[in-house]
Amino acid sequence: MSIGVFDSGIGGLTVLKEIRKVLPNEKIFYFGDTARVPYGEKTKELITRYSKEIVEFLLDKEVSAIVVACNTATALALEELKKTFKIPIIGVIKAGAKTAINTTKSGNIGVIGTKATVNSKRYEEEIKKLSKKNIKVVEKACPLFVPAVEEGILDGKLVDQIIKTYLDDFEKEIDTLILGCTHYPLLKSAIGKIYTNLNIVDPARETALDLKEILEEKNLLKNDATKNREVKYYVTDGKDKFKEIGIMFLDENIEKVELVKL
Repeated sequence: MSIGVFDSGIGGLTVLKEIRKVLPNEKIFYFGDTARVPYGEKTKELITRYSKEIVEFLLDKEVSAIVVACNTATALALEELKKTFKIPIIGVIKAGAKTAINTTKSGNIGVIGTKATVNSKRYEEEIKKLSKKNIKVVEKACPLFVPAVEEGILDGKLVDQIIKTYLDDFEKEIDTLILGCTHYPLLKSAIGKIYTNLNIVDPARETALDLKEILEEKNLLKNDATKNREVKYYVTDGKDKFKEIGIMFLDENIEKVELVKL
């Protein structure tokens, strides 16, 4: 038994990195749907279909739990996945909402994400459900962030200009910003340098802690990785590019990335 993690591409590595810190001796299968990234412009029906295909692939690896390390898939497909499959499946939105509620001082929270995530209003729904405070939520889609990250463009003048185009007006309304796409933490440093007064929330850490709690509760922890923090990587396209950027982000070697066709 092991843990499955999936994303539309490389962004889910931000969640994987935190899971490995919290659960260092669990086997993990990471699936990046790089042939069909980005998910943010696609319909709910298509994203749900893709997500089901990936879950079925991971179930063949005998995973005991799955993390949907993609905000768009969490927003549009998570509930259907929970109804369809019997193992524990968690997403990233609840964790981000909880952290933002505990972080904000003004009660003004911003959410940036893909068009699909923003249009779903799932973050606002989750924040209103979890908080007894009077919180204002403002959301904005930042569609150019994902292609930049997938290309490994994480800083510099181009990235700064894209960030400022999206966020210059937006940041004046809020004190806390949820990175509502798992690609976006790779731009956290660049965003933080421009907007030094913002509290930037990355849901990855809380997601990892939620996963640990569920696995402990259900007695599913194995602690049987043959090497410390063993991970197997699967992608649907561009395995060399994935490996190159993954090594840069994880700051360690990725020995093998397997190309699969769903």
